[in-house]
Amino acid sequence: MASPTIAANAYASLARVLENSGAGKGSEPAGQSFASLLKDAVGSVMESGRKSDAQTVAMAAGKANVMDVVTAVADTDVAVSTLVSVRDRVIAAYEDIMKMPI
Repeated sequence: MASPTIAANAYASLARVLENSGAGKGSEPAGQSFASLLKDAVGSVMESGRKSDAQTVAMAAGKANVMDVVTAVADTDVAVSTLVSVRDRVIAAYEDIMKMPI
């Protein structure tokens, strides 16, 4: 189960992404394309995974605290779960569009 701190960080990250994407601004052109937004999100998840791996290796070498490793792994888990949820929503939207009559 995710801690309140991890959930707060996830919501803050989502707010920054929505703020940068121009969501909710009506017909104004967005500053970032969907492809670049998606690329940034995947890069963020990959970076989180790298940090988690680095913490795990550091703990194995005796240079890191177990709590730091658990926190890094939990952050990565939240990031991956968020990415999977977004992917599922995109796929569902695509399927809904494909079901529409022409």
